[in-house]
Amino acid sequence: MPVEITKIVSGGQTGADRGGLDAAIELDFPHGGWCPKGRYAEDGKIPDKYNQDELYSKFYAHRTEQNVIDSDATVIFTYGQPQGGSLRTAQFANTHSKPYIWIDMRQSNDNSAENLILWLEQLRISQIVLNVAGSRGSSYPDLQQRVCAIMVNVINKNREQSTSKPK
Repeated sequence: MPVEITKIVSGGQTGADRGGLDAAIELDFPHGGWCPKGRYAEDGKIPDKYNQDELYSKFYAHRTEQNVIDSDATVIFTYGQPQGGSLRTAQFANTHSKPYIWIDMRQSNDNSAENLILWLEQLRISQIVLNVAGSRGSSYPDLQQRVCAIMVNVINKNREQSTSKPK
C-alpha cells in the first residue's frame, strides 16, 4: 500500500534527531516535534531553524515519549543495539502500541532508504507522521550527516511514489 509521509518530527537532539530535521529543511518538507523546555540539547540551545515546540518539562524522556505518541511510526538510528534514550524510544513505542524500526548504522547501506519505505508501506497507514530518533552526535559525530542522507532519499522516493499514484 502506498504511503505518504506528511511530516518529520524529532526531539531536536544532536545526531539522529537533527539528521532527520536537516533532511526535511533541505527539501522544504514539513518538520517539527517536541523538545525540552528551554530548547535544551547536549550542545546548548536547539537552533531556531528547527521548528521544535517546547514541552513543559526539561527532561529528555518526556519529549521522547510525546514525539512517539504524536507520531504514527518511529525510526531509530543507532550504531549497535539501542541504549539510553534510543532504548527508551523503543520502549515508549511498545507502551503506546506504535510501530518502530531500528536501523543499525554499522550495517546501513544504499538500500536503507528503500528498506525504510518498504517497512512504512507494510504498516498499511496511508499518511504518516514519522518520528526520527537515535543516538546523539557526541557519541557518533558522523551520524547526523548519515541520517540526513538516508532521510533525504526517503523523502524524495516517497514524493516520487506519492506523485505517481493513480488518481
